[in-house]
Amino acid sequence: MPAHSPSTEATSAQAVLSNPSLISRAAQSAAEQIAQAWPSRPRFGIILGTGAGQLAGAIDREATFPYANFAGFPHSTALGHAGQFVCGQLQGQPVIALHGRFHLYEGYRVDQSTLGVQTMAALGIQYLLVSNAAGGINPKFRSGEVMLITSHIDLMFRPLPAMETCSSGLRPELRGDAAYDRELITQAEACARRHHFAVHRGTYCGLLGPNYETRSEYRFLRRIGGDTVGMSTVPEVRLAARLGLRVLGLSVVTNVARPDALDPTSGQEVIDAAQVASPCLRALFENAVAVNS
Repeated sequence: MPAHSPSTEATSAQAVLSNPSLISRAAQSAAEQIAQAWPSRPRFGIILGTGAGQLAGAIDREATFPYANFAGFPHSTALGHAGQFVCGQLQGQPVIALHGRFHLYEGYRVDQSTLGVQTMAALGIQYLLVSNAAGGINPKFRSGEVMLITSHIDLMFRPLPAMETCSSGLRPELRGDAAYDRELITQAEACARRHHFAVHRGTYCGLLGPNYETRSEYRFLRRIGGDTVGMSTVPEVRLAARLGLRVLGLSVVTNVARPDALDPTSGQEVIDAAQVASPCLRALFENAVAVNS
């Protein structure tokens, strides 16, 4: 994969900032309010998935902005999602994190579910580090392990809204695997080796939800190439790719499905398993920021 030079990243960020049609009015307004209260300009945006809220504590917090402060923003209702922007320093670099996301299964449109990414892009981020809690489909995985997303299967069946069409100036839709930055994946693998924990490469299946899968669905998803399955991430990554952001996607394996002996899954179980993986997620996020600063 060709190297990304600082000038290329700066050009990408400037394209977002100079072309308001890339960002909704609600996101642009939110970015302006955040910039007025928090003078730093982040290059890194982070999305904390279910159960990954402990990672917010790794950020040397300088400002917090509840989503409720911004007109046009929905409420984050999912279990384990605080519903706020967290701004501060990580590895000596300014970062902005979404502590809670908006899911399509909560009844929100695709443009609403990506408001966080739009806002961070308007603030000038060049890297998007995104995590999720996901069910394991690959029988080789274990609960609490981390999968580096190399591609995704979009089974949400939700088209991008008009705001995200080529006529608005965004890039043509990229293949899902092209959206996930190969260099960042390689860096994450090197970090895992240094810290002596296992990571996997694999494909994330995005479903609309809001339900855990049946045994037949697990068999189907495995047959078509899925390694983990969840109900987020895909809309955010699709938009990030269109915006020219470099993406590192991480799935925390919360449970491994065995269709022939399928056990019930609860939301609290998902959160508990994700918290076990928090030290690994923290190491991977901190490494991505430090190496690319």
